[in-house]
Amino acid sequence: MLKSLISARVLIQGLLGFLIYWLAVKFHINILYIILFGSLLGIVFGKMFCRWICPVGFIMGLLFKLQKDEIHQKTYMYYKAGCPIAWVSGWLNKFSFLKIKNDKEKCIKCGKCDKVCYITSINSDFSLYKPKKEQPFTQYSCSRCLMCIKDCPTNSISVTLFN
Repeated sequence: MLKSLISARVLIQGLLGFLIYWLAVKFHINILYIILFGSLLGIVFGKMFCRWICPVGFIMGLLFKLQKDEIHQKTYMYYKAGCPIAWVSGWLNKFSFLKIKNDKEKCIKCGKCDKVCYITSINSDFSLYKPKKEQPFTQYSCSRCLMCIKDCPTNSISVTLFN
């Protein structure tokens, strides 16, 4: 079920992003409340707002998909330097209740997780499975797209709350 949700991430982001935009316009919600809401979600989910809810992130993702230059797409996902929600929730990745874990016993070291992770593809200091490398999902730049979970053939990468 989780892998189905991850496969539908762009659709979910589009729908939730449109809903937030519509609510903000309909009820004249101040942008500061949206920033506060997105930042508070960071306590629970980390930087997940960027890849699962954000209307601007949805539009930017579509625009970058139109580009043929893959490194620009990945660089945008890596930094997101202009968004205060990304700053706060990215910093909260280390402390959020949502945890991504890799079970070393189940891992067959196929490398599929690193191939789909935009962090590991840009920065070789990170890996989801290689020893002595930093874990990308605890870093500021991880926006919890969960593609590593979706592409893992042995289900060794999982997500938990409060663990």
